[in-house]
Amino acid sequence: MTAGNVEYSEARRFSIVEKKLPSIRAHDILIKVKACGVCGTDLHIHEGEFGAQFSLVPGHETVGIVAAFGSEVVDFTVGDRVVADNSELCGHCHYCRRGKELFCENFIAHGVMVDGGFAEYAAYPAHRVFKIQNLSDADATLLEPAACAAHGLDKISPQMGSSVLLFGAGPTGLMLAQLLRQNGGCRTVIAAPGGLKMKLAKSLDAADEFVDLPREEDAAAARLEQLRREYPYGFDIVVEATGSEKVLEDAIHFVTKGGKLIVYGVYKDESRISLSPH
Repeated sequence: MTAGNVEYSEARRFSIVEKKLPSIRAHDILIKVKACGVCGTDLHIHEGEFGAQFSLVPGHETVGIVAAFGSEVVDFTVGDRVVADNSELCGHCHYCRRGKELFCENFIAHGVMVDGGFAEYAAYPAHRVFKIQNLSDADATLLEPAACAAHGLDKISPQMGSSVLLFGAGPTGLMLAQLLRQNGGCRTVIAAPGGLKMKLAKSLDAADEFVDLPREEDAAAARLEQLRREYPYGFDIVVEATGSEKVLEDAIHFVTKGGKLIVYGVYKDESRISLSPH
């Protein structure tokens, strides 16, 4: 038995429980967890959203050391420091066979659909586990969101000289902003409410310009209208990274003709948006 597992019996109901040591298949690695990041997505899982399946041990940014592994695992030894990719894909369905693995019909997300890293021990397929060096455990928890940002950059494929507007200053949004700025974004603007996140954005030099948006709705609308006047042709790339459907509806009005709008935030299950087809 292992103690210190955070388990949800249902949405909004969790407790610290003892659980059996996770069983491992021939191709699995058992990780003794040293750190697991708390993501904004975990707040949606807390509410029973994002496809959460209970009972559940959440946590999808798992870092630790190899404690044991199955008979088919190679190139790992007990004690290796590792980070886990939380996605488990079948490799043989319609989409996997066409190289579109993220649309896998049998997709399993550790920490969302099966137990994840808010535990003493967690099990993952070896091909989704990666050795780490020169990173603290806490820093290594950011590799999973950094991979999300890198995937976003791959999908955006920015051209050199692109102008970028990013709404929101959360961790993954800032990672994407930095990647965009270093990969074609000649003018990057971050628009978000003032506060700790915006201070972090400025300290990271994540953009060329920072637009402090008032939290009061009318004042924020006035500041956004001013931004439209300052950039009358809009931006080549607009990223909505707040998870607010209202901001998403407004964001399209900042996209230049032929530009790209990136829906990057995580929204409530009941969220809906209204856009003109014109």
